[in-house]
Amino acid sequence: MEKIAFVMQLKPGCEQEYEKRHDEIWPELVAQLKAAGVSDYSIFLHPQTLQLFGVLKRTDDHGMNELPQTEIMQKWWAYMADIMDTEADNSPVSTPLKNVFYLE
Repeated sequence: MEKIAFVMQLKPGCEQEYEKRHDEIWPELVAQLKAAGVSDYSIFLHPQTLQLFGVLKRTDDHGMNELPQTEIMQKWWAYMADIMDTEADNSPVSTPLKNVFYLE
């Protein structure tokens, strides 16, 4: 298992809507993430900067690189595009973070 982390940016005033949409995450999206080897996935919100900090575990043979081509991921990105900073294809602007410390 590998643990990765990244940051994304939420638009001002969208905190409650972002949380609501994730409280109601589509079961087919959850199934696709799990099938791609994703587990233990959390997203945290920094209340002042509205940065979203995501951290997840993925299997060594994960299929995360194929997720952007799936219909369900493209639908989710389009659904979330109005409340987040996104790229031209609606994928979230996401910056990978470097692991500088780990304590088990």
